[in-house]
Amino acid sequence: MKWQGRRGSRNIEDRRRMGARKTAGIGGLGALVIIVIGAIMGVDVSSFLGATGSGGISQTSGGALTEADRQAGKFVSVTLADTEEIWASIFRDQVGEVYNPVTLVLFKGATQSACGGASGATGPFYCPGDKKVYLDTEFFTTMSRQMGAGGDFAAAYVVAHEVAHYVQDELGILGKANKIRRQLSKIDSNGISVRIELQADCYSGIWARHASQRFGSIEPGDLAEALNAAKQIGDDTLQRNAGRTPMPHTFTHGTSEQRQRWFATGYKSGDIIACDTFGTNNL
Repeated sequence: MKWQGRRGSRNIEDRRRMGARKTAGIGGLGALVIIVIGAIMGVDVSSFLGATGSGGISQTSGGALTEADRQAGKFVSVTLADTEEIWASIFRDQVGEVYNPVTLVLFKGATQSACGGASGATGPFYCPGDKKVYLDTEFFTTMSRQMGAGGDFAAAYVVAHEVAHYVQDELGILGKANKIRRQLSKIDSNGISVRIELQADCYSGIWARHASQRFGSIEPGDLAEALNAAKQIGDDTLQRNAGRTPMPHTFTHGTSEQRQRWFATGYKSGDIIACDTFGTNNL
């Protein structure tokens, strides 16, 4: 992905000098499994990490930024700037409205959001309560080293996916879907969650298509990185990698095949109408 030397976003709230202090928690492979599952499922599992052993997180101040931190911050800033231009154009041409960019909070270790605590255990997420995306760039390392989903475009896909949740919120889709979820059983609520996430994957594909056309930023192999990332964070793949038999009724994000297919749908069409995961029985 060609991103160096390009414009960054001004809508970055950098909290990374607020570091993290380790407390008692589950260590070793057990902690890794909990963190990875929690990250993808969007669940704060930091309370589990505080049980025994080592690995829990609590907020504290200080902490110098490394060169890797600075580079990751620049990368996220450029990717966010790309989403701003792309979605402004799509809102104008396809929705007939003005797009107001989302704020992305960069943190390192732990921070607070209107949706609760954010940490390495929660993974990247969008919080409707304050309309901000939260991201600890260390998650990119987890993706690459522990999940087999490396590459800068795989990381860009993560950013684009979380921004897509904000887009859903701006279009009124997320609020309606979450309202319905609260009235349903756990299994049915999970089903709505899957549709939310697959639509965000589809919107991410739309962003990728327009970014390629507008900026020429996509290089050979980039789309394969994004599709591989979608595969590695499918619910069925995550459950298998955690040593569990996949249980569809517990899925909240969709299977690997579904996530790849909906990303590809957005990329091929470039049209938000093609991403209506709520109006189809063929997820």
